Amino acid sequence: MLCYADTLLSIKSEASSQGQDYLSWNDIQNCIDMVNMQIQEENERIIAIGHINEAIDQGNPEKTLEALLLPTAKLQDVRPVNARHYQDVLHHAKAQKCKESQDESALLWLDEIQKGISDANNNIKEAAILAVGTSVINKSLEKGDSQPILMILQSKFGLRVIPECAETYFRNLSEAKNLKTREDSNESPWIKLVMKNMYDYYYNAETEEGTCVAPEGIVPKTSWLTGEEIQSIVGQVTADYNREQLWLANENLIVQLQAQARGFLVRKNYQERKAYLQNQEPSAVKIQAFWKGFKQRKSYVDRLKVLQDNVAAIVKIQSWVKMWLAKRAYRKRLQYFKDHNDEIVKIQAFLRANKAREDYRTLIGAENPPLTVLRKFAYLLDQSDLDFQEELEVTRLREEVVTKIRSNQQLEKDLNLMDIKIGLLVKNRITLQDVVLHSKKLNKKSKSQLEEMVMVDKQGIKSLSKERRKKLEAYQHLFYLLQTNPTYLAKLIFQMPQNKSTKFMDTVIFTLYNYASNQREEYLLLKLFKTALEEEINSKVDQIQDIVTGNPTVIKMVVSFNRGARGQNTLRQLLAPVVKEIMEDKSLIINTSPVDVYKAWVNQLEMQTGEASKLPYDVTTEQALTHTEVVTKLESSIQSLRAVTDKVLASIFSSLNMMPYGMRYIAKVLKSSLHEKFPDATEDELLKIVGNLLYYRYMNPAIVAPDGFDIIDMTAGGQIHPDQRRNLGCVAKVLQHAASNKLFEGESEHLSSMNTYLSQTYQKFRNFFQAACDVPEPEEKFNIDEYSDMVTLSKPVIYISIEEIINTHSLLLEHQDAIATDPNDLLNELLEGLGPVPDVESFLGEGAVDPNDPNRESTLNQLAKTEISLSLTSKYELREGEDQDLKSLMIKTKRLIVDVIRAQPGDTLLEILETPATAQQESEHLKLVEKRAILDSKTPEKMKHSQSIFEDGQLPIEQKKRKIQRNLRTLEQAGLVSSATKYQEIINEIAKDIRNQRRYRHHRKAELVKLQQTLNALNSKTAFYEEQINYYNTYIKTCLDNLTRKNSRRSIKLDGKEEVKVSKKLKQASLKYTAARLHEKGVILEIEDLQTNQFKNVMFDITPGEEVGDFEIKAKFLGVEMEKVQLHFQDLLQMQYEGVAVMKMFDKAKVNVNLLIFLLNKKFYGK
Repeated sequence: MLCYADTLLSIKSEASSQGQDYLSWNDIQNCIDMVNMQIQEENERIIAIGHINEAIDQGNPEKTLEALLLPTAKLQDVRPVNARHYQDVLHHAKAQKCKESQDESALLWLDEIQKGISDANNNIKEAAILAVGTSVINKSLEKGDSQPILMILQSKFGLRVIPECAETYFRNLSEAKNLKTREDSNESPWIKLVMKNMYDYYYNAETEEGTCVAPEGIVPKTSWLTGEEIQSIVGQVTADYNREQLWLANENLIVQLQAQARGFLVRKNYQERKAYLQNQEPSAVKIQAFWKGFKQRKSYVDRLKVLQDNVAAIVKIQSWVKMWLAKRAYRKRLQYFKDHNDEIVKIQAFLRANKAREDYRTLIGAENPPLTVLRKFAYLLDQSDLDFQEELEVTRLREEVVTKIRSNQQLEKDLNLMDIKIGLLVKNRITLQDVVLHSKKLNKKSKSQLEEMVMVDKQGIKSLSKERRKKLEAYQHLFYLLQTNPTYLAKLIFQMPQNKSTKFMDTVIFTLYNYASNQREEYLLLKLFKTALEEEINSKVDQIQDIVTGNPTVIKMVVSFNRGARGQNTLRQLLAPVVKEIMEDKSLIINTSPVDVYKAWVNQLEMQTGEASKLPYDVTTEQALTHTEVVTKLESSIQSLRAVTDKVLASIFSSLNMMPYGMRYIAKVLKSSLHEKFPDATEDELLKIVGNLLYYRYMNPAIVAPDGFDIIDMTAGGQIHPDQRRNLGCVAKVLQHAASNKLFEGESEHLSSMNTYLSQTYQKFRNFFQAACDVPEPEEKFNIDEYSDMVTLSKPVIYISIEEIINTHSLLLEHQDAIATDPNDLLNELLEGLGPVPDVESFLGEGAVDPNDPNRESTLNQLAKTEISLSLTSKYELREGEDQDLKSLMIKTKRLIVDVIRAQPGDTLLEILETPATAQQESEHLKLVEKRAILDSKTPEKMKHSQSIFEDGQLPIEQKKRKIQRNLRTLEQAGLVSSATKYQEIINEIAKDIRNQRRYRHHRKAELVKLQQTLNALNSKTAFYEEQINYYNTYIKTCLDNLTRKNSRRSIKLDGKEEVKVSKKLKQASLKYTAARLHEKGVILEIEDLQTNQFKNVMFDITPGEEVGDFEIKAKFLGVEMEKVQLHFQDLLQMQYEGVAVMKMFDKAKVNVNLLIFLLNKKFYGK
């Protein structure tokens, strides 16, 4: 019923999809018939399956085939020829199912039977293909045909074969078949195959017939290869080929593996053998020794016999072979040199240069340089034409620099005097005639001063008689002693009064040292400063603060010198950039005085409104600080001040190396001398003194007044604005407090907010001062010692006036007992030789001035200012024939030794002196002497050596040796040299001279550049002074023109004479005000002893004077003239600048200065 219902529902849904709502009777009947037929067919199939299972159990293939062929079973692809195999496969399948289900009555179902039939068919098909392939391969092997082998293996056997192994396949298969073939075998054409390892299959190779049933009486072929054997052989060949390719691909790895294994085996064998030999070592050594001895003796005896038999032939062969080898080696070496000529030259040059450098290092670095090294560099002591030219140029430039310095100093003094005279003229304190006269004098000096100095200098020296010249030489000896021995001048400075010592320092001392124009003079001047400072500290300083509170002479002299021509450049480089930046900042206004800020504020209010301020004019600091505007401006000024001060500090601290060495060295001497005298003083106290020198005395004035120290460039007539000067003054004040670690207290309490800043800045200053004192000694800095003057070409020259020579002589005689206490002192000897102090006329000689000249005194005064050059020399170096002077003897001996060792070589000085010179060496020495004579003939007179040195240089070499030996004995007796050391001491001195000569040449070149720079700077300064003179001339001319226009009665010409003119004086309108009116305007504040209501009876008459800016004010009471006063407008402006708000007039009336200026500007100048 269920089948009917399912089928009907299926048909009903199909009919509904086609638009048929109901099934017809026929449709229903057909459905029933169809279901009945299906059920009937299923029943018949089940019956057929039962018959098949029964046939399988019976084991009869025919019955099984019949059952399989039943139509009701509907089994497909049933082949009768395979009946036997169907029976075997289905039987095995049913047995397997019973085993798995453990049910002996289990039946095969339809799909299982169909699968068994399909498997059987496939097995037979595969077996047939394999049988055909086996047959074809065996037949091909029998025929020896290898062509079809690969194809059959691929198509019939399904094997993966390699074409490259085709021959190998054929060969191995043939060999295997040959092994199975027997000649007496009686085989049938049938071959037997096993399907699935359980079912037999027979194939007839001749009829190509296959069956699962064994034919009767067959004997299967055993000479043929089976399919399994063929597959095994082919697989083996393929595997071998693949393995071979694998080995080839990994050959390196295999080789390494083999190497490791073999290495291991070898090492193992080696260790075993080594252990064996070590155990048997005594025996082996003994055996070897016996054997080697035997062989050696036998070989020796045999060789000896051969050689003895062939001695002549051997000698001949050896000679030829040696000759050939020597020739070959020579030719080969010669060719090598020719091929590498350039390289050999370079190597030789390098080796020679390296040897020269090594020798020079030995010369300058070794404690005892050998004579052989010294001889190589002795030529450096010779003077060339270039040396003389440079020396003359240095001398010329030094003369120009010194002369220019003195000329500029005189111009500066005259210009300062001109400033004063013009200032007095403005204030009507002197007449215009005085200014004009001074201007003429100034113009004359600026144009011809230098030419006159040089001309008179030359004429004066040439006109000296022999007696006067001898006197002049005595002064040269005196000034040389004063220059090189600072003790005399140091004592002389403190023997004179303060005013005389200052003038003496500014003129004679700096002149004596040529303003330190070269290193020698700078070294000697520093030694003077050092000696004088130590003398002053020891004799005049009782407390450490005396250096700060007093005005030490040496400190003043040091600062003056280093701020002068030599140090001015340094100050300019150090401070100019930051000072210019401060001055160029127009918005920068710094004022730290509350009272000044208050007054400026009140003045500003009155000038803006034109009315008197109700605020008081005179206030205290505390009262000024009560105003908010004052406090605000003060705080702004402090902030600006701190920022600007930081810039100045950065410039100072970063420029330590620019500070003059002389300043730093004197700071070092000052610190050490104070510490020696006051050992209990702290480091801070000492550094404050150093700071007082380096900052307060040296730098501070240049910051406050940069125009006065050439820190900035000023045009003629230009001035620093008061605001700029006040800004710089405030910065300098802060730096001064910071350098001395002084806080703002008391009157400066309003600046106490900067105290922390001052303390921090002091620590920076402290480090700066410590670093500034860390400088080497002058001997190390300038590389100068007692023999330096002997190496230089030219003698020291100074340029000094006759008046200064006479004054110095006079001072030395006046204080001789104090400065040269020892009767045997050299100074006493020199002063005794000079005699009394000469006057100008006796110094120049009689006839220098005409006795009848009416201007004789004026001419003598002019001649006294004549500058002459003194070539300074030591009197005790020029004593000819006096070898008792050991220093002179040492110098002469060194010169002789240099001449000898340059002509004659040797390892030691003794060896050279004791060995006679050869003719060639005599010739070389003669050439050296002739060359020196030619050079001496070209040498300027002032650079020539003494006559005795010249004569010694002309001696023959053997006479020089004898003189050297005598001198060495004298020096040895004095303890300067020793024969035990082979006179190495004098060799060391010569080496030192060579080093100093080289350094001197370098220093001379540097000095040439420095002198040229100094001269350029001095010329620029001279140009500025001349510009200033031109400006003053223009100003004076303007004054003359104005005076000519305003004064009708007289005018003044440039020659100072008066000229009378007839013209009327131009009348200018006067201004009249009552005191009441001026009181209303705020100009008059009060009049003593007069009530305000009486002011209307007082009349003031203001009349402009003849000069611009001059006013005459008359006071009248009730029409009666009471008093009159002269008022200068410039004085009013000065009072306003100084902050004076109220002034007294007629000693009774109090006047507001600001409003009076306002009134005069408005009424007379239209401002």
